[in-house]
Amino acid sequence: MKHPLRALTVTLGPAALGATDLAAGLTDAQVQCWVRRGEGQIGFGEAARFTATGADRFIDAEAWWKQLTLEAEVVDRVGHPGTGLLAFGSFAFSRTSHFLSRLVVPELVIGIRDGAAWATLVTSDGTEPTDAALRAAVVRVLDPADGSGGQHEEGRTTPRAGSGADGAARGPVTLSPGSLGEQRWMDAVAAGVERIAAGELEKLVLARDIVVHRGSGIERHEVLRRLAASYQDTWVYGVDGLVGATPEMLIQVEGRTAQARVLAGTIDRRDANGQGLEYAERVLAGSPKQRHEHEIAIQSLTTALAPFSEAMNAHDEPFILELPNVYHLASDVKAELVDVEGHIPTSLALVNALHPTAAVCGTPTSVAGALIRELEALDRGPYAGPVGWLDAAGNGEWGIALRGGVIETPTSMRLYAGCGIVEASQPTAELAETWAKFRPMLEALGVER
Repeated sequence: MKHPLRALTVTLGPAALGATDLAAGLTDAQVQCWVRRGEGQIGFGEAARFTATGADRFIDAEAWWKQLTLEAEVVDRVGHPGTGLLAFGSFAFSRTSHFLSRLVVPELVIGIRDGAAWATLVTSDGTEPTDAALRAAVVRVLDPADGSGGQHEEGRTTPRAGSGADGAARGPVTLSPGSLGEQRWMDAVAAGVERIAAGELEKLVLARDIVVHRGSGIERHEVLRRLAASYQDTWVYGVDGLVGATPEMLIQVEGRTAQARVLAGTIDRRDANGQGLEYAERVLAGSPKQRHEHEIAIQSLTTALAPFSEAMNAHDEPFILELPNVYHLASDVKAELVDVEGHIPTSLALVNALHPTAAVCGTPTSVAGALIRELEALDRGPYAGPVGWLDAAGNGEWGIALRGGVIETPTSMRLYAGCGIVEASQPTAELAETWAKFRPMLEALGVER
């Protein structure tokens, strides 16, 4: 007999949590997470799961989620976005991808928001979650001395591997080309520039992949901890085998307010030679090529969001987002959502309407998408697809799965990076940009390049 989910959410005091930085809880090999500047949500165990492929993956996922939350019995003593029943999600970039898009409902979620902490315990066997059971579960998962680790299943969990005293995994590390080697990928970029010059499209985003092999194993939880420590201005995500630190927010929904952060235009910080933001402002904000690429991305997002908004604000001028590896041209967009057929659109409904944006696909979308399939020779899987979370009220945060990769075996991980291509793009410069974008994951895996 199938039982409806039952959930209990309570406030956690400092003593129960034992830390004010949620990244301290990234000690389990199977933890699901969404963390930025020490706040967000981490999830343990699994109470329910949904998977889908194809063009209707977002619609099917939302229908499943609505039915699940309708039937669930929830006691939420906190009542903030992200409390009550919550699911972490990862969706394929392309409707033609073989990757299983998914929503995962953890058995236990621990969250911190604006300095306040809470936990949600979910049961699926008909038993009632209690305060005592919830607090015992929190102690259990946050105790690093527990030492429990998951057995590997492709795309889901990874084992704990041996590590040195400094937390960095030991053993031989090698890099191998992915679907295209460097020269073939630069040839694809050149072909894309030719098609743009011929007037077929205005912008194209081309990605490539590399594979990291580590003989001693990939320590998923350690990768997440290193990303959270080094890239605090990004959203560090971990959903099954997908792990990364994205600087780009596709859509964040809280009640009637939606926000997005759009990035397009990038330079490697190493090229600044210590000149810092002054260099970035001159080379990025002062570059017609970079500004053009950024304007296309902003227009794509605001056009898709407009039918769901009664008011919208975007920066008149992009700002420089400073990350440890790169500088980006960035713009924040804020919108007040309007009723659509009597309902405020949920975060997942907006994801369905917005994805893919020009920032990760190109424009026009249909032409760029077809050209990506022709030139990349790559199934992006979840790379550049939406990743994040949603709650029963429709609130959620969905980033674009950038600066990340997928753990494919206990000892190998496939990393992805891409670049926006416009008519002024140079293949060698774009190749160098991909290496700058690989750097967060390479560093987290203990690889210097």
